[in-house]
Amino acid sequence: MKTQTNATNEWQAYFAQYGPRLVLFARQWLPDVSDAEDAVQDAFVRFWRKQQNPDDCHAGLLFAAVRHAAFDQIRRDTRRKHREHTAANQGFCPTSEDRSAPWFRPSEPELDSSVRNALQRLAGEQREVLVLKIWGELTFAQISEALDLSPNTVASRYRYAINALRKIIKPVCHE
Repeated sequence: MKTQTNATNEWQAYFAQYGPRLVLFARQWLPDVSDAEDAVQDAFVRFWRKQQNPDDCHAGLLFAAVRHAAFDQIRRDTRRKHREHTAANQGFCPTSEDRSAPWFRPSEPELDSSVRNALQRLAGEQREVLVLKIWGELTFAQISEALDLSPNTVASRYRYAINALRKIIKPVCHE
């Protein structure tokens, strides 16, 4: 039977081995390094509590736990921003200016706004695949591996996202 100290040392070694990979994986959804590290830490602690020792761990499950932790963090942040925005619009905050940084570096600020709005109107699954394909420059095979989906599903979501963007942006372009 392993002592508590040995088990802790094994988990520390496991975290040292997988930690940087997990942070890189979390940065797909959480571009801020500290947010990604927080998600990895949350996922790892939850995972660690459920497993008896690192030898029984499946790395794939740990990556899935990090993905879920990142989505949880995004949901928390979205709710917080919504509450802050609502409070600002109701006069509870001194200013109601938009403090969000631009997503892109376009030559025209209107383009940033229209592309961002169009992306936000896409279904989450479609947006995720589109961003990984276009801005992440990943292949369908890489995306399917990262999201644990079939390549056909990934390609379909990409195609649906492109078609939806055409419908969303087309009216804006003709104004």
